[in-house]
Amino acid sequence: MLDRLPEYIDPLHLAEKRGALEGRIPLSKFQRLADSLCNNEGYVEVSLFFGREGKLAKIDGHIKSIIELQCQNCLNAVEWVVDNRVKLGIVTSIDGANRLPEDYDPLLVEADGKVLLKDIIEDELILILPTFPKHQHDCLAEIGIPGKTDLPSDSHSERENPFAILAKLKNTGDL
Repeated sequence: MLDRLPEYIDPLHLAEKRGALEGRIPLSKFQRLADSLCNNEGYVEVSLFFGREGKLAKIDGHIKSIIELQCQNCLNAVEWVVDNRVKLGIVTSIDGANRLPEDYDPLLVEADGKVLLKDIIEDELILILPTFPKHQHDCLAEIGIPGKTDLPSDSHSERENPFAILAKLKNTGDL
């Protein structure tokens, strides 16, 4: 596996030649993803295979990584394992994107055909990130903050009904 992949690729040309790209991209290269990460150390392993299925130019592949996100409960780092399949249909227009089979996501390329490889991978990573990353265990209890199980339950405490006085008036007929 290569540590260095090409910066720009021509997906349509690679699909015609049935090309393949395998290598690593450092997490530090992804500017849009940086805000979601606790640190940008590490890399993303990329395996992409280009080809055609009838008239459809496509990219099939896999991306793998372990990234650190910020837990939305305790605000500490949580490791998130990325092991995602990439399945893209290469299109040159919105109309072409609308005609793609259901299991393909569109990759819109311009007339010159060149795209940044890191942008394709970064888009895939952003799409699979959880909205609210959290530890699998009760991380709040570990740092001394009571969890949901430690808080008093409202169902056990007796609360005065604010409309109880109206019920009494209705029963006595003074209303």
